[in-house]
Amino acid sequence: MNKIFPTADAALKGVVADGQMLAVGGFGLCGIPEALIDALKDSGVQNLTVISNNAGVDGFGLGKLLETRQIKKMIASYVGENKEFERQYLAGELALEFTPQGTLAEKLRAGGAGIPAFFTKTGVGTQVAEGKELREFDGETYVMERSLVPDVALVKADVADKSGNLRFRLTARNFNPAAAMAGKICIVEVEKIVEVGELAPDDIHLPGIYVHRIVLNANPEKRIEKRTVSASVDAAAAKVEAQTAIAAAAAAGSEVPAKVVNKKEGA
Repeated sequence: MNKIFPTADAALKGVVADGQMLAVGGFGLCGIPEALIDALKDSGVQNLTVISNNAGVDGFGLGKLLETRQIKKMIASYVGENKEFERQYLAGELALEFTPQGTLAEKLRAGGAGIPAFFTKTGVGTQVAEGKELREFDGETYVMERSLVPDVALVKADVADKSGNLRFRLTARNFNPAAAMAGKICIVEVEKIVEVGELAPDDIHLPGIYVHRIVLNANPEKRIEKRTVSASVDAAAAKVEAQTAIAAAAAAGSEVPAKVVNKKEGA
């Protein structure tokens, strides 16, 4: 079975539709499927419910779909970097299901594992638990959370082989494996495709059984969400300061402690 598609548009064709629930991998802008999000925008599908840790930023990532009003509801845990998201939510134009981050991850993991619901202490006594079943275990109160099984999962990996076995890159793994496992159909965007057998078994983070379609995007933008740099420093002055600190520490460590004599009783 050939899982490789020539473009992101082709990979989405016949799969995405109005009114679907989608899971989209990533954390902030790290590990998001950029090409698939752009193709989803171009597809014109509407009234989507999107599960993602957050909603991108204005003009990038899922922020593009918010600008075109293709998302009717977000299931997310953090939305603080997107002004259009805030505007739509406060204006009543966008539904939002706020979910604690760990709970969101577990809802996807449980969905992929075939577990319909689970109990957690997170959110008990807050708005998160309103309208949900509460139960006592060992003297503690827990809230029941339903798992998530999206119609389609859009994920990003570093490398895939032609069978769909995936390897993620460092922190870009984040929500991607859980989203891939939970989706009824999983479409993955990768930077490199290799032959079956080129990935060592121990290097495979997600088995190809979960992956239905693969598209290559060898040069994603990988935009930085918030760039923070230090102020310019005088290199020569910094070197002298470091040397002084090292010398002082060495001098302090060279002091010989007074010799301690243990006298025996009666001596």
